[in-house]
Amino acid sequence: MVDRRKFLKASSLAGASMLAGNSFAGTPNSPFKAVLDNPIVISTWDFGVAANAAAWDVLKNNGRALDAVEKGVHVPEADLNNQSVGKGGFPDRDGKVTLDACIMDEFGNCGSVAALENIVHPISVARLVMEKTPHVMLVGEGALKFARQQGFKEENLLTPKSEKAWKEWLKKSEYKPEINVENKSFRPDKLPGNKFNHDTIGMLAIDAKGNLSGACTTSGMAFKMSGRVGDSPIIGAGLYVDNEIGGATSTGVGEEVIRNVGSFLVVELMRQGYSPEDACKEAVMRIIKKKPEIAKEIQVGFLAINKQGKYGAYAIQKGFSFAVCDKKDQSLLIKGKSYY
Repeated sequence: MVDRRKFLKASSLAGASMLAGNSFAGTPNSPFKAVLDNPIVISTWDFGVAANAAAWDVLKNNGRALDAVEKGVHVPEADLNNQSVGKGGFPDRDGKVTLDACIMDEFGNCGSVAALENIVHPISVARLVMEKTPHVMLVGEGALKFARQQGFKEENLLTPKSEKAWKEWLKKSEYKPEINVENKSFRPDKLPGNKFNHDTIGMLAIDAKGNLSGACTTSGMAFKMSGRVGDSPIIGAGLYVDNEIGGATSTGVGEEVIRNVGSFLVVELMRQGYSPEDACKEAVMRIIKKKPEIAKEIQVGFLAINKQGKYGAYAIQKGFSFAVCDKKDQSLLIKGKSYY
C-alpha cells in the first residue's frame, strides 16, 4: 500500500521540477538525472567554431562537460592570430601579456586565475586551482608560482605582431576601445594607435549525462592599466553554472559585467522562467538603464544555455556572434540580437 505522505511529497517534487523547467533534472546526486540524446557546446564569437570542434571531440565520446570546455578553449588560448585570448594577446600598457581565466563544473566547484603571465593555458591552471587547492582564485605571482609547481612551462606570450601594435599605441597612449574591433582584420600597416579592444571566449557545454560546465578565458582589455582584471575570471560575472538551471557567460567590457554580476543574474533569471535569450536581454538592459550614456560607447554581450539545451544571446551593440555545436551541426555560427 502506498504511503500517502510519501506519495504527496514525491508528487510535489515532480510538479516543482516541471514548473521550473525540469530544474531538478541532472543534478549530480538527484534521482531526476536525465540522459540527453544530444550533447551540446556553445561559445562566444566566430573563433568559437574551432573551439567547439575540440570540445565536441570529448562530448561525442560521452566525455564530461568539464573536460570538453577545458579542451575547447585551449584552441584560442594557443592561437597566435587571436589577439584577445592567450598567447599573442595584446599586452597591458607596460608591454606585459597577462591572462585571466575561470572554470566551473556541475557540482558548483570553481577555480580561476588572474593577471597570470608566461603560461599559455590559464584555463588549465584555473582547473587545478579548483581541484588541488582550498581556494577559488589565485592571482599574479602567486598564480604563476602555483603553475610552476604543477609543472607548467613558462614562455614569452608577447608575439612580434602584438608587440608592434603596443609600440604603435604608445605613440599617443590614447585609451578608447573600438566596439567589436576584434572581428575586423588586423592591419599592421594601418594601425590606428587607439582602437584596439579585447574579447573573451566563454564556453558552456552539456554532456551526455545532462551535466553542465563552463569556461572563460582572455588576455583582457588591450593596453589596460597594469593590474587591471576584468570579469572573465570572476565567478558570477564572466561565468556562472548551476547544474539545475543552466549556465551563462559574458563578453565585452568587463567592468560593467562585474558591476551587475552579469552571468549570475542571467542564470537566476532563467531560474525564474526566462528563456536564455530573454535572460541575456534583461541583463543587458540593466546595464543600459544604469548607464545609458556609457552603454552607447561599449559592447557587452551575454550567452546562455538552459538545462534543456536551449540557448540564446543578447548584446548591447550589433556585431556579437556565437558558435553552436551538436551532433546535427558542428560549425553553426549565429548572429546575436542586440539593443542598438
